[in-house]
Amino acid sequence: MFNAGGGVCMMSNVWRDEQHPSFINFISCFLGANSFRLNFVPIAPDLIFNCGGLSVAFIFVTDWDCNNIASTFSRVQKLKVQFAHFYVVVTLPTKEQNDSFVRSYFNYGMELGRPTFMPVQDLEMGFEKIVKISHARGVSKRQDAISKLKAEREWSVQEMDIYLRVVTSIPGIDGHDANSLNQAIGSIEAIAKASKEYILENTDLSAEKAEKITRFFRDSKFYLGPKIS
Repeated sequence: MFNAGGGVCMMSNVWRDEQHPSFINFISCFLGANSFRLNFVPIAPDLIFNCGGLSVAFIFVTDWDCNNIASTFSRVQKLKVQFAHFYVVVTLPTKEQNDSFVRSYFNYGMELGRPTFMPVQDLEMGFEKIVKISHARGVSKRQDAISKLKAEREWSVQEMDIYLRVVTSIPGIDGHDANSLNQAIGSIEAIAKASKEYILENTDLSAEKAEKITRFFRDSKFYLGPKIS
C-alpha cells in the first residue's frame, strides 16, 4: 500500500459490470485507503483518474482473449486520439497470452509509447500500477523541470519493456541483439522497415539474425508462428 495523495477515480459502468465483484471490492478498498473518491459513470475508457488537476485515461484489459484481439486494438486506436494522457494495462498471466500480445502489438500498427502499454501478471498488480501512474502524472504537473525529467525517464523504462518484449520474440534474437538494434536503428517501426543489408552495416548482428529479423516483419507465416527456442 502507498499514500497516493488522493484524487478522483471515474470507472466505466460497462467495465465495472464485466468484472468479478471481489475485484471491484478490492478496487474500492484500495482507493479508499489512498484517499481516492470512486464514481461510476458512462465513459469510453475503462477508468479516468484526476490527480492534481490532471486527467489520465486507461484501458484495463483484465482478460486477454487471444481469439478476440482486433476489438481491443480498435478501442486503443480510437481513444488514443481523444486523450492526451492515455495508457493501456494488459493482464497476461500465461505464456500463451503473453506471446499473443507480443505478436499482436506490431501487427495492429501500434507505435511505441503512443499509447504506453503495460503488461502485468495479475489484476491487483495492474490496478496498483494504474493508481501509481495517475498519482505520478499529477505530481509531475506540479514539479519543476528536473522532476519532470525524472518522470519521463520512468515512462521510457515502461516503453523499453514493450520494445524488448516484441524484439526478443523474434526467434534467435536476445536482449543484447535488441539493445544493439535500438541503438543503431531505433524504434520497432524503423527495424521493421530496415533491410537485411542495413542491419548488417549498422549492427554487430550476424547475417543469419539479420535475415530472421527481416523475415519476421515481412512474412506473416514467420511472425505468426510459435517462437523456436
